[in-house]
Amino acid sequence: MRAAGPNRLGVAPDAARSAVMRAVKSTDTKPEMIVRSIAHRLGFRFRLHRKSLPGCPDLVFVTRRKAIFVNGCFWHGHDCKRGARMPKANADYWRSKITRNQARDLRVREDLAAAGWDVFTIWECETKDQGLLRQRIVAFLQA
Repeated sequence: MRAAGPNRLGVAPDAARSAVMRAVKSTDTKPEMIVRSIAHRLGFRFRLHRKSLPGCPDLVFVTRRKAIFVNGCFWHGHDCKRGARMPKANADYWRSKITRNQARDLRVREDLAAAGWDVFTIWECETKDQGLLRQRIVAFLQA
């Protein structure tokens, strides 16, 4: 096992990890851009990241009172292959973090529903099949 301490770049592991985590984007991610592109090509107009709504949905269709969240499978604990992956380092922290994210996601959905909004969650892995994703977006927005 390698001893803790500065790596070959002279950066302590905790500092390097913090830098990596700070670089993880929460908006304008590739899956989000795919969903935005599909919705736009379909002719639906939306607002982005409405902070006035619970959870700050990724896409907000104000006149339809519909919101879409595009969730990363790992970060939100999806039951797919990518979501089931757990880092070996600090596993207890990550399990707890993902559980808290899932509880927050549920609370946000309930808050939006109570305010009269329909909510649709699209998982990162679901953006791979864009034909099916297109059908699901249309079905949600036209319902």
